[in-house]
Amino acid sequence: MSRIGKRPVEIPTGVDIKIDGNVVTVQAKGVTLQEQMPNGVTLSREDGSFVVERVDESREARAAHGLARTLIANMVQGVTSGFSRKLKIDGVGYRAELRGDRYILFTLGYSHPILYRVPEGLTAAVDAKENSVTLTGANKQLLGAAAAEIRGLRPPEPYKGKGVRYIDETIRRKEGKAGGKK
Repeated sequence: MSRIGKRPVEIPTGVDIKIDGNVVTVQAKGVTLQEQMPNGVTLSREDGSFVVERVDESREARAAHGLARTLIANMVQGVTSGFSRKLKIDGVGYRAELRGDRYILFTLGYSHPILYRVPEGLTAAVDAKENSVTLTGANKQLLGAAAAEIRGLRPPEPYKGKGVRYIDETIRRKEGKAGGKK
């Protein structure tokens, strides 16, 4: 039995969950998230909590059990408190600036600046003092994909550590050349 899947998801007050077949819609504070649940699980509500159970003991149902529970828990947390991801920009002349509310202009050492469009449903904030970008939103999957896409614009390199990295990421540094002595 999945340890994650068998735990019920607590539903805070003010959160509305609707089940339509395998589609779950979670709504609170004007934010709505909708997700298609994998096959092999049944969804039910039990006095203030949400329970995910397997249909059978097949391999697919066992794999989908914990996934479905985690997707629902992430949606509930997303509509109540939201998610945030912070990226740090390291390097001389590397910076980011906000253009309107949907675009971020990156200068990352290339011959051209990069204009990144922030996906719908996410908000971005740029801190020029710390040289960092903070993405926030209700959809954890969309947030992670956008953060990975921004990091992919200039991944951190191992010699000087220049590039875009997650704030909690550590870069394994390399020594470089040994020198010209024999």
